[in-house]
Amino acid sequence: MPQGLPSKLRRRFLVQATVASLVLVVAVLVGCALTLGTLIDARLQVQAGEFWSARAANPGYVAPQTQGVRMYFVPAGGAIEAVPPELRLAPGSHALPGFDRHLRVESRPEGTVYVQMSFAYAKRVMWTAAGLFALLGALGLSALSWLTYRATRRLVMPVTWLAGHVAGWDMESEGIEALDLRRSPGHVGSEVRQLSSALGDLASRVRALVQRERDFTRDASHELRTPLTVIRVASDMLLADPETPARSRRSLQRIQAAGRDMEAVVEAFLILARDTGVEPQTEVFRAREVVEEEVDRALPLLAGKPVELQITGTGDPQLSAPPRVLGVMLANLLSNACVFTEHGEIRVEIGDDRLVVRDTGIGMSPGTLQRVFNPFFRVDQFHGRGKGMGLSIVRRLGDRFGWPVSLHSTQGVGTVAEIRFSR
Repeated sequence: MPQGLPSKLRRRFLVQATVASLVLVVAVLVGCALTLGTLIDARLQVQAGEFWSARAANPGYVAPQTQGVRMYFVPAGGAIEAVPPELRLAPGSHALPGFDRHLRVESRPEGTVYVQMSFAYAKRVMWTAAGLFALLGALGLSALSWLTYRATRRLVMPVTWLAGHVAGWDMESEGIEALDLRRSPGHVGSEVRQLSSALGDLASRVRALVQRERDFTRDASHELRTPLTVIRVASDMLLADPETPARSRRSLQRIQAAGRDMEAVVEAFLILARDTGVEPQTEVFRAREVVEEEVDRALPLLAGKPVELQITGTGDPQLSAPPRVLGVMLANLLSNACVFTEHGEIRVEIGDDRLVVRDTGIGMSPGTLQRVFNPFFRVDQFHGRGKGMGLSIVRRLGDRFGWPVSLHSTQGVGTVAEIRFSR
């Protein structure tokens, strides 16, 4: 589950406090080390300077030896054996092995002085003070980061609360009242109020749009079916009249077939226009019955062509959907196969979980195959049939009822269209 904004802020502030504390500790330790080194070197130089001043006033001056300071003087040309071997170093300041001892070696024409001093106490005081300062600084930074996080969290909480409610918000049933900012925790700023107001306006517009769509679907369902019903009834009455000439009967049959096709297309459009949350009226039917009916209707499209249209396969899946959905999908696939197949065969294979239409037509190039489901796209722009909506309707109906549609085609060889039924 992705982290929310408060969790991300908490992590960012925690990382910030940790990094800042580490930088502060390192800076204090480095500064303490540099300061301590400077002070020790200055103290050694002062001690050596005091020796040279006393020596200048009294050539026989012998420096006193204490627990913290030990000094050795080697006159010019004198023996150095009196100086411990570990102190026989070049002129300058040196840190001796161990924690506390430091050495200053200075040479003048009179001789060389070795000043050894212990800074154990000074170092303990300095490092203790540095540690306390670093600890207090880290605690201060952590407290400041925590207070800043708390203040920031109060500003962010309304946004988080609003996002959580929007995620499960049903704007049709709950309305904008579900996003009442008076129930929001934290400090509600002007930006959050603007966002809530914009969401309220959007909800009102969406509800109005959904209502208009439902009204249109209801009205269109009535207004489009009524004239088609009149046409079907009138044609049935004329066909039932024994005095109707044979030529007129053929025309009436074509009118009836076109009317049935129009009713199916109207039903398909109304199903697609209906809200996905409103289930259409369904019934259980056998796929083979629909296939046989649509194949009979497609036979006139092959009149005069050396093309064989046949049904293969032993499957007969039982489906639950509006009666004409599968018929509309198959009718569009068969129409394309009949139009673009000039010789060979068209086979409709019925499987237990799929319906496959194979033809030996002109096929499609890979570029055409990628665009063939786009609305208003036509494979043959110079062909007079259709407006390029057939395959788009097939794909949308298949997605609506869980029957995915796929096309495989090779230019000059043929096309295979498959409708897979969910089990």
